[in-house]
Amino acid sequence: MGFSTWIYAPSQESKDDTYRFIGKNSDIYSEHIDDKIPWDAWINNTVLPAEFTDDIASRASNKISNSQLVVSIGLLNGDRSNLAEDFDENPPSYTALNDQKIEDAYFKHVKYIIDALQPNYLVIAIEANELKIKSPSKWDNYKSLIAAVKARVKQANPNLKISESITLHTLYQPDVSNPEEYITEIVDYANQLDFVSISYYPFFKNQHSKAEFQQAFDFLHSKINKPIAFVETSHIAEDLSVTSFDLFIPGNTCEQNTYLETLLTNAQKENYEFVIWWAHRDFDALWNTFPEEAKDLGKIWRNTGLLDDQGNERPAYSTWKHVFDK
Repeated sequence: MGFSTWIYAPSQESKDDTYRFIGKNSDIYSEHIDDKIPWDAWINNTVLPAEFTDDIASRASNKISNSQLVVSIGLLNGDRSNLAEDFDENPPSYTALNDQKIEDAYFKHVKYIIDALQPNYLVIAIEANELKIKSPSKWDNYKSLIAAVKARVKQANPNLKISESITLHTLYQPDVSNPEEYITEIVDYANQLDFVSISYYPFFKNQHSKAEFQQAFDFLHSKINKPIAFVETSHIAEDLSVTSFDLFIPGNTCEQNTYLETLLTNAQKENYEFVIWWAHRDFDALWNTFPEEAKDLGKIWRNTGLLDDQGNERPAYSTWKHVFDK
């Protein structure tokens, strides 16, 4: 049971407090590295951007002792339709996703992060199944690319457990033209991984009750035959309203607690590898610093903490502690 290191305010105090909270309330945690990739530097063997190296060095210096570590690395861009952007905001040029230069660059990127953080678990691509939906023509080359990079990583780290995360909210009752074909493809692919890593935000499916949550879990368990890990998940504790997305989803602390109870019950019953709750605390203070164009997107996850933005405990925190302290 653990959390990502997502901070709640733009300050060193917030970062320090986040790592302290994780240390006291977790036995595993996640470093979620899902932003830009210095493609040009990796491809041309030039100096890496300080923004990147400083970030990795900070995560390494804050590594929590006596805790297992999951490192999740984003290969894809924010909407999971293409490769992640470089630090100049542009994706790398390529003929096919599995171009040799892309494979070499991504292997260097992953190796650098592994060497610095020494994780127990590696998620080598985040929400990979979304690419199959957003850019289906890239899917086969994606699989070829990741297979090649994983083989090289495994050669150097034979005991490292490696996965690629999939979104349960787009696998369960998917909004695609041929649902059965899509489900079969993703499930067959996932069942070849060392463990199946799940990203799941049930409010994306407009789920609000224990019965609805359980239906998604039952679907997952019926399809997967490898160990399951929830590498990122949470649920809203307040109403979510985003006018620009024409989005309103009701939420409250009781519903959040019901989801967490259902999640942890299934985790124990099905012997999950681990569970990572996305943000331990609401991040209103951090959200206030987002660029205007990013605020609507960031608002979606803003109020999903087990603590509210003032650090007050929600009912779900008591549930977490009750299970964790057993």
